[in-house]
Amino acid sequence: KEYPVGENHDTNPESPYGVGKLAVEKYMQIYSNQYGIDATALRYANVYGPKQNPFGEAGVIAIFTERLLAKKQVFINGDGLQTRDYTYVVDVVKANVAALTISGFNVLNIGTAIETDVLTLFDTLCRLTGTNTKRIHKPEPPGEQRRSVIDPAKAEDIIDWKPTVKLEEGLLLTVDYFKKKMN
Repeated sequence: KEYPVGENHDTNPESPYGVGKLAVEKYMQIYSNQYGIDATALRYANVYGPKQNPFGEAGVIAIFTERLLAKKQVFINGDGLQTRDYTYVVDVVKANVAALTISGFNVLNIGTAIETDVLTLFDTLCRLTGTNTKRIHKPEPPGEQRRSVIDPAKAEDIIDWKPTVKLEEGLLLTVDYFKKKMN
């Protein structure tokens, strides 16, 4: 309903994956309340970076990068205008470490508050990998989320965290990793 999405936005998962994540968060909250356990739920945006598995269903950056470097066809789901908030893994690690220092129960978004559509991501990765691959679209899978971008302002306030790696820089580091791995 509102973008970027804050931690207080209504939660109404539309996939088993989302339901599972919310259930774990709720268990953390109950244990924190009942037993005084410090617990922080970090709601990650789309995390990417070196060493991500390019052979699964998730991780579009790793999947696209591996396929482009291997000169394999990349497929874009739907029109490619769906957006995501891509957050570099080093920034996520820093958030995890910072979250260890706070008490009570907390929910924090870990993202950039910047939306990037899949077409832009594809074009950027083509440029960084030095490939000139044609865009080929496949039907959008059922339940595909149109927009996903989160507001990390609360994380900055509570754990003094904010993302530092810009998308282009993180993509270049990721592409360089995959180039070295494939050689």
